[in-house]
Amino acid sequence: MPDRWDAFDEAEAEARAMILDPRWSGLAVPVRAQAIAARILVTSDGSRWLFGAYGRWHVQDPVDGRWHLAAPPARCPATRVAHPAAVVLTHLIPTGPDCAPDAGSVQGFIGPDVPKELTERIRVLLRAAGRRPIGEYPLTAFTEIFAADVPSTVAAIWGTIMWCAYAPAFDGNERLITVFGEYLGRPLPGDEWVRWIPSPGLTDLATLFAERVRGGEHRAALRLVALMADTAHALADDARFRPRAAALLAMVEPLLRQPDLDDRAAVHGDEAVRHAWLARCPRDFDRVVLAERSPGEAFRHAVYDLVGSLAFATEPLVWAGAFLAELPDPEGRMEAWLDHRLRSAVRGQGQPGAAPFQREAATDNRVAGRGEAATTRVAGRASTDSWELPTGEWAPDASDWSGSTSRPRPEPPIPTLPSPAVQKLIDREPPDRSTAAAVLGAAYAAAHAWARLTGVELSQHPGPKAVAERIAHERDDPHVNH
Repeated sequence: MPDRWDAFDEAEAEARAMILDPRWSGLAVPVRAQAIAARILVTSDGSRWLFGAYGRWHVQDPVDGRWHLAAPPARCPATRVAHPAAVVLTHLIPTGPDCAPDAGSVQGFIGPDVPKELTERIRVLLRAAGRRPIGEYPLTAFTEIFAADVPSTVAAIWGTIMWCAYAPAFDGNERLITVFGEYLGRPLPGDEWVRWIPSPGLTDLATLFAERVRGGEHRAALRLVALMADTAHALADDARFRPRAAALLAMVEPLLRQPDLDDRAAVHGDEAVRHAWLARCPRDFDRVVLAERSPGEAFRHAVYDLVGSLAFATEPLVWAGAFLAELPDPEGRMEAWLDHRLRSAVRGQGQPGAAPFQREAATDNRVAGRGEAATTRVAGRASTDSWELPTGEWAPDASDWSGSTSRPRPEPPIPTLPSPAVQKLIDREPPDRSTAAAVLGAAYAAAHAWARLTGVELSQHPGPKAVAERIAHERDDPHVNH
């Protein structure tokens, strides 16, 4: 029997070729389900694996039979066992475009630098944008980042960079962010070593455009969109930006060809513009914009990427569980979003008693229904009464998600140092700088996907920070090595 990883690679290549065939989308749903079911793999431990939606693997829970998004394990024998089409639920069937091959890179921006040519193109755009009059381009988004006298043209470039980044954790000396120094209203999150920058939502970019339309400054609105497009074109040269940059271009460039395309949406508000942009995003980029449409699924995919980035490790699930266990989970609900193997890995993580801890909970009141939780502080602990639930066939028993405050909800501490398991991985396992940068980026992206889903605040990133400290001195530019 061939090596398990070879078996999975071979099965994936065959399935992907079938799914990307132009005839695939024209097949009846039962026919497509049968084609997927005929290619299910079974590993030596009896686990069933299916290559399906979004061009990713799913594992079947041995207890309840549900399929969970899950990166396949390495070095484990597998064989193909045909199953009836009924086991493949509709949401598991790939559409075709959702299996587009360019997944970009999960690396953070610590270690491998942003290409000099890309940074120079951004610098030229920024120099011109910074000269625009504040009266014509008032700052209506990213006000927590920039000084009040900064025009929104600068914010449009910044917002595009951060929205397009898979994991916006930057070396403190990365020129792509230091060129914005004169415009900042306060220091960026983090320290001089690493800047932990939160990913903005698409609404922030839509606001810049929509506010100018409502203000009667249509020409200024289009100039802001043109800046977003120019920035995205420049970013496409780096794989860490490319997929989301391509998605953003697909959403905003139609505006440049048809200037009044979103005028009616702008009148109805920023969210209406956001929905209009997402509505014309091609299916090829479904996975890229999951954070905007389904924060829960976005978290699952981020966890998938995290496990994939740890494929070099002897026990990738254990290490992934260690990173996930560091995230605040005041309601104890993370397990509902994980497959049975990862649930066990997270449960197996002991509290690192030697590490200092601090208690922290989400205090922001967030708008329910937008993938964020409405949170309040009750009797010294965080109470979260609005959560996105796993949908469709994934939904757990609603009685377990009642949000009642009558049951005790212990608030776990947030480590300020990495857990012993994470530290052990960092000390021994990543074989090179590129791999470590991928672990850092995937772990940081998973943390922010969890924060977007639950509304918890993340002021500490102990695991990713420890990875960053290992590779921060290995910059490509020797003049700025730490």
